Amino acid sequence: MNIHVPSLEPLEPRVRFLGLDYDALSTDKVLDLLIARPPEASFAAIVTPNADHLVRIEHSPVIAAAYRDAGMRLNDSRIVGLLARLRRIPLTTVPGADLVRDLFDSPRFDTSWPILVVGGSEALFAQLVSQFGLQAARHYDAPMGLLTNPASMAATVDHIEAHPARFILLAVGSPQQELIAQAVAERGNARGIGLCIGAAVEFLVHPDRRAPQWMSRFGLEWLFRLLREPRRLWKRYLVDSPKVFALAWRDWRTERAAGK
Repeated sequence: MNIHVPSLEPLEPRVRFLGLDYDALSTDKVLDLLIARPPEASFAAIVTPNADHLVRIEHSPVIAAAYRDAGMRLNDSRIVGLLARLRRIPLTTVPGADLVRDLFDSPRFDTSWPILVVGGSEALFAQLVSQFGLQAARHYDAPMGLLTNPASMAATVDHIEAHPARFILLAVGSPQQELIAQAVAERGNARGIGLCIGAAVEFLVHPDRRAPQWMSRFGLEWLFRLLREPRRLWKRYLVDSPKVFALAWRDWRTERAAGK
Protein backbone atom coordinates (compact mmCIF):
# COMPACT_ATOMS: atom_id res chain seq x y z
CA MET A 1 0.00 0.00 0.00
CA ASN A 2 1.34 3.42 -0.95
CA ILE A 3 1.44 5.97 1.85
CA HIS A 4 0.94 9.59 0.82
CA VAL A 5 3.52 11.79 2.48
CA PRO A 6 2.76 15.51 2.28
CA SER A 7 5.59 17.50 0.75
CA LEU A 8 6.59 20.99 1.81
CA GLU A 9 5.19 22.37 -1.40
CA PRO A 10 1.93 24.26 -0.78
CA LEU A 11 -1.04 24.20 -3.11
CA GLU A 12 -0.69 27.89 -3.91
CA PRO A 13 1.28 28.83 -7.04
CA ARG A 14 4.74 30.17 -6.43
CA VAL A 15 5.73 33.77 -7.01
CA ARG A 16 8.73 34.49 -9.23
CA PHE A 17 10.99 37.42 -8.43
CA LEU A 18 14.64 38.13 -9.25
CA GLY A 19 15.24 34.66 -10.61
CA LEU A 20 13.72 32.63 -7.77
CA ASP A 21 10.32 31.01 -7.32
CA TYR A 22 9.13 31.86 -3.82
CA ASP A 23 6.43 30.36 -1.65
CA ALA A 24 4.51 33.55 -0.84
CA LEU A 25 2.92 32.28 2.35
CA SER A 26 2.09 33.71 5.74
CA THR A 27 4.03 32.53 8.77
CA ASP A 28 0.92 30.71 10.04
CA LYS A 29 0.59 28.78 6.79
CA VAL A 30 4.25 27.77 6.86
CA LEU A 31 3.90 26.59 10.46
CA ASP A 32 0.85 24.53 9.47
CA LEU A 33 2.89 22.78 6.78
CA LEU A 34 5.87 22.17 9.06
CA ILE A 35 3.92 20.76 11.99
CA ALA A 36 1.63 18.63 9.82
CA ARG A 37 4.49 16.97 7.95
CA PRO A 38 5.06 13.40 9.24
CA PRO A 39 8.45 12.75 10.86
CA GLU A 40 9.02 9.78 8.53
CA ALA A 41 8.84 11.98 5.44
CA SER A 42 11.98 12.28 3.36
CA PHE A 43 14.31 15.16 4.10
CA ALA A 44 13.29 18.52 2.64
CA ALA A 45 14.86 21.92 3.11
CA ILE A 46 13.56 25.44 3.64
CA VAL A 47 15.81 28.26 2.47
CA THR A 48 15.27 31.91 3.40
CA PRO A 49 17.15 34.07 0.86
CA ASN A 50 17.79 37.72 1.62
CA ALA A 51 19.28 40.52 -0.50
CA ASP A 52 22.85 39.38 0.08
CA HIS A 53 21.95 35.83 -0.92
CA LEU A 54 20.27 36.98 -4.13
CA VAL A 55 23.42 38.82 -5.19
CA ARG A 56 25.49 35.72 -4.44
CA ILE A 57 23.07 33.52 -6.38
CA GLU A 58 23.40 35.81 -9.39
CA HIS A 59 27.12 35.09 -9.65
CA SER A 60 27.22 31.37 -8.81
CA PRO A 61 25.21 28.71 -10.65
CA VAL A 62 26.25 26.18 -8.00
CA ILE A 63 24.82 28.24 -5.17
CA ALA A 64 21.74 29.13 -7.23
CA ALA A 65 21.02 25.43 -7.74
CA ALA A 66 21.13 24.81 -3.98
CA TYR A 67 18.40 27.41 -3.44
CA ARG A 68 16.29 26.21 -6.35
CA ASP A 69 16.51 22.57 -5.23
CA ALA A 70 15.04 23.39 -1.80
CA GLY A 71 11.58 22.19 -0.90
CA MET A 72 10.47 25.70 0.06
CA ARG A 73 11.82 29.20 -0.52
CA LEU A 74 10.74 32.02 1.80
CA ASN A 75 11.73 35.64 1.42
CA ASP A 76 13.76 36.75 4.46
CA SER A 77 14.27 40.38 3.43
CA ARG A 78 11.86 43.26 3.95
CA ILE A 79 13.84 45.26 1.38
CA VAL A 80 13.31 42.53 -1.22
CA GLY A 81 9.65 42.37 -0.20
CA LEU A 82 9.35 46.12 -0.77
CA LEU A 83 10.98 45.87 -4.20
CA ALA A 84 8.49 43.14 -5.10
CA ARG A 85 5.51 45.21 -3.92
CA LEU A 86 6.69 48.11 -6.09
CA ARG A 87 6.27 45.71 -9.00
CA ARG A 88 2.89 44.57 -7.65
CA ILE A 89 4.26 41.12 -6.94
CA PRO A 90 2.64 39.61 -3.81
CA LEU A 91 5.83 38.41 -2.11
CA THR A 92 5.49 37.87 1.63
CA THR A 93 8.34 38.18 4.13
CA VAL A 94 9.02 35.38 6.64
CA PRO A 95 12.37 35.94 8.42
CA GLY A 96 14.08 32.70 9.41
CA ALA A 97 14.61 33.80 13.02
CA ASP A 98 10.92 34.63 13.39
CA LEU A 99 9.91 31.30 11.89
CA VAL A 100 12.01 29.27 14.35
CA ARG A 101 10.80 31.35 17.30
CA ASP A 102 7.15 30.95 16.27
CA LEU A 103 7.64 27.22 15.72
CA PHE A 104 9.08 26.70 19.21
CA ASP A 105 6.43 28.97 20.76
CA SER A 106 3.53 27.28 18.99
CA PRO A 107 1.15 25.37 21.30
CA ARG A 108 1.26 22.59 18.69
CA PHE A 109 5.02 22.20 19.03
CA ASP A 110 6.03 19.19 21.13
CA THR A 111 9.22 19.86 23.10
CA SER A 112 10.00 16.11 22.99
CA TRP A 113 10.40 16.20 19.20
CA PRO A 114 13.99 15.48 18.16
CA ILE A 115 15.89 18.62 17.12
CA LEU A 116 19.38 18.75 15.63
CA VAL A 117 21.25 22.07 15.63
CA VAL A 118 24.14 22.19 13.18
CA GLY A 119 26.51 25.06 13.89
CA GLY A 120 26.74 27.69 16.60
CA SER A 121 28.57 27.30 19.88
CA GLU A 122 27.83 24.80 22.61
CA ALA A 123 26.97 27.70 24.92
CA LEU A 124 24.40 29.10 22.48
CA PHE A 125 22.90 25.64 22.06
CA ALA A 126 22.59 25.17 25.84
CA GLN A 127 20.82 28.51 26.16
CA LEU A 128 18.46 27.62 23.30
CA VAL A 129 17.55 24.32 24.96
CA SER A 130 16.92 26.03 28.29
CA GLN A 131 14.93 28.91 26.83
CA PHE A 132 12.48 26.74 24.87
CA GLY A 133 12.51 23.62 27.06
CA LEU A 134 13.76 21.36 24.29
CA GLN A 135 13.90 17.80 25.64
CA ALA A 136 15.43 15.90 22.73
CA ALA A 137 17.82 18.34 21.11
CA ARG A 138 21.35 17.58 19.92
CA HIS A 139 24.15 19.85 18.80
CA TYR A 140 26.76 19.28 16.10
CA ASP A 141 29.73 21.62 15.96
CA ALA A 142 30.24 21.56 12.21
CA PRO A 143 33.91 21.55 11.13
CA MET A 144 35.52 24.55 9.49
CA GLY A 145 36.06 24.76 5.75
CA LEU A 146 32.70 23.41 4.63
CA LEU A 147 32.98 25.25 1.30
CA THR A 148 36.52 24.21 0.51
CA ASN A 149 36.91 20.84 2.23
CA PRO A 150 34.76 18.02 0.79
CA ALA A 151 35.61 15.84 3.80
CA SER A 152 34.13 18.43 6.18
CA MET A 153 30.99 18.65 4.08
CA ALA A 154 30.66 14.86 3.91
CA ALA A 155 31.18 14.52 7.68
CA THR A 156 28.38 17.01 8.33
CA VAL A 157 26.00 15.22 5.97
CA ASP A 158 26.94 11.88 7.59
CA HIS A 159 26.15 13.27 11.04
CA ILE A 160 22.73 14.52 9.95
CA GLU A 161 21.91 11.10 8.51
CA ALA A 162 23.15 9.31 11.64
CA HIS A 163 21.11 11.49 14.03
CA PRO A 164 17.49 11.56 12.81
CA ALA A 165 15.52 14.63 13.85
CA ARG A 166 12.17 16.13 13.03
CA PHE A 167 13.76 19.55 12.55
CA ILE A 168 17.38 20.17 11.58
CA LEU A 169 18.45 23.76 12.21
CA LEU A 170 21.28 24.52 9.80
CA ALA A 171 23.01 27.53 11.36
CA VAL A 172 26.36 27.68 9.58
CA GLY A 173 25.67 30.66 7.33
CA SER A 174 25.04 31.00 3.63
CA PRO A 175 25.87 29.36 1.29
CA GLN A 176 27.26 26.54 3.45
CA GLN A 177 23.91 25.64 5.00
CA GLU A 178 22.07 25.57 1.66
CA LEU A 179 24.76 23.36 0.11
CA ILE A 180 24.56 20.99 3.09
CA ALA A 181 20.78 20.80 2.70
CA GLN A 182 21.14 20.09 -1.00
CA ALA A 183 23.67 17.31 -0.35
CA VAL A 184 21.48 15.70 2.32
CA ALA A 185 18.45 15.76 0.01
CA GLU A 186 20.41 14.33 -2.93
CA ARG A 187 21.70 11.37 -0.91
CA GLY A 188 18.14 10.60 0.14
CA ASN A 189 18.96 8.87 3.45
CA ALA A 190 17.75 11.46 5.95
CA ARG A 191 14.35 12.43 7.29
CA GLY A 192 12.91 15.64 8.69
CA ILE A 193 12.91 19.29 7.70
CA GLY A 194 16.10 21.26 7.31
CA LEU A 195 15.74 24.94 8.13
CA CYS A 196 18.56 27.12 6.79
CA ILE A 197 18.54 29.82 9.44
CA GLY A 198 21.94 31.56 9.54
CA ALA A 199 22.32 33.54 12.77
CA ALA A 200 18.79 32.82 14.00
CA VAL A 201 19.93 30.86 17.07
CA GLU A 202 22.00 33.81 18.24
CA PHE A 203 19.05 36.18 17.74
CA LEU A 204 16.70 33.85 19.62
CA VAL A 205 19.03 33.52 22.59
CA HIS A 206 20.12 37.17 22.54
CA PRO A 207 17.15 39.18 21.23
CA ASP A 208 18.95 42.41 22.11
CA ARG A 209 21.33 41.70 19.22
CA ARG A 210 18.47 42.00 16.80
CA ALA A 211 16.93 45.26 15.60
CA PRO A 212 13.89 46.68 17.45
CA GLN A 213 10.54 45.91 15.89
CA TRP A 214 10.10 49.41 14.50
CA MET A 215 13.40 49.15 12.59
CA SER A 216 12.48 45.72 11.25
CA ARG A 217 9.09 46.98 10.04
CA PHE A 218 10.81 49.71 8.03
CA GLY A 219 13.43 47.35 6.60
CA LEU A 220 16.26 48.83 8.69
CA GLU A 221 17.49 45.70 10.42
CA TRP A 222 20.60 45.84 8.22
CA LEU A 223 21.42 49.30 9.62
CA PHE A 224 21.09 48.10 13.20
CA ARG A 225 23.48 45.21 12.55
CA LEU A 226 25.89 47.43 10.66
CA LEU A 227 26.08 49.89 13.56
CA ARG A 228 26.74 47.02 15.98
CA GLU A 229 29.46 45.35 13.88
CA PRO A 230 30.76 47.87 11.34
CA ARG A 231 34.14 46.21 10.72
CA ARG A 232 32.66 42.80 9.99
CA LEU A 233 29.53 43.85 8.11
CA TRP A 234 30.38 47.06 6.22
CA LYS A 235 31.16 45.27 2.96
CA ARG A 236 28.04 43.10 3.10
CA TYR A 237 25.64 45.97 3.74
CA LEU A 238 27.34 48.85 1.92
CA VAL A 239 28.84 47.05 -1.10
CA ASP A 240 27.33 43.62 -1.71
CA SER A 241 23.68 43.76 -0.62
CA PRO A 242 22.87 47.07 -2.42
CA LYS A 243 23.57 45.29 -5.70
CA VAL A 244 20.09 43.82 -5.33
CA PHE A 245 18.71 47.17 -6.52
CA ALA A 246 20.62 46.76 -9.79
CA LEU A 247 19.20 43.24 -10.11
CA ALA A 248 15.68 44.57 -9.56
CA TRP A 249 16.21 47.36 -12.13
CA ARG A 250 17.54 44.94 -14.72
CA ASP A 251 14.69 42.51 -14.06
CA TRP A 252 12.14 45.32 -14.52
CA ARG A 253 13.79 46.47 -17.76
CA THR A 254 13.80 42.91 -19.11
CA GLU A 255 10.11 42.41 -18.39
CA ARG A 256 9.25 45.82 -19.82
CA ALA A 257 11.13 45.02 -23.03
CA ALA A 258 9.24 41.75 -23.26
CA GLY A 259 5.94 43.62 -22.92
CA LYS A 260 4.90 41.97 -19.65
